[in-house]
Amino acid sequence: MKNAILLLLMITGFFASFSLMAHGVDDATKQFLEANQGAAIFPFIYIGAKHMVTGYDHLLFLVGVIFFLFRSKDVVIYVSLFTLGHSLTLLYGVFSNIQINAYLIDAIIGLSVVYKGFDNLGGFKRLLGYQPNTKLAVMIFGLFHGFGLATKIQEFKLPEDGLVTNILSFNIGVEIGQFLALGMVLIILSFWRRHRSYLSFATLTNTALMSAGFMLIGLQLTGYFIS
Repeated sequence: MKNAILLLLMITGFFASFSLMAHGVDDATKQFLEANQGAAIFPFIYIGAKHMVTGYDHLLFLVGVIFFLFRSKDVVIYVSLFTLGHSLTLLYGVFSNIQINAYLIDAIIGLSVVYKGFDNLGGFKRLLGYQPNTKLAVMIFGLFHGFGLATKIQEFKLPEDGLVTNILSFNIGVEIGQFLALGMVLIILSFWRRHRSYLSFATLTNTALMSAGFMLIGLQLTGYFIS
């Protein structure tokens, strides 16, 4: 189990270190977005799914959200709130051309990871004496995650022709990618929950989440100040 925890920490550090890469766009996708004209439903679904599956900051937040959710009903509720939040701001941000600095919004997304790890550790009860509304917090941070997705799309100045269809397709792809990634996470957590070590190492796991979140914040703020 020590090896497993060490692997977890290594993966967390890897995710944090390459968050900027994961949240960017590869050359092939960039070329397609810049050259595309008109509606392209399936390519945008693929791009949306790919972005979510490789979006380590989104996935780290979701891991924190579902870490202590043992009932399927609760998982559905919390993930639905997150989905509603990021879908609203993704669509609103693009269609209304809301300009937000990508580094700052990604730093807030890193903060969401820190928040969830701290919340899972019972930090708010110990520090403030009460527990904030977890459902509301997940939805609010979902709004920021959606703006993070919107900033990436806006970088490419997509043509008006087919824009609505393409953005809706991208959002569908994001949900597909989220479903696939979440499914893998749930399989891993379900297997781990069969062992006593799950609760025994809950503190270490959520501390690792917080550390990854702080690294994400630091990387994004560094990018903001030197850009």
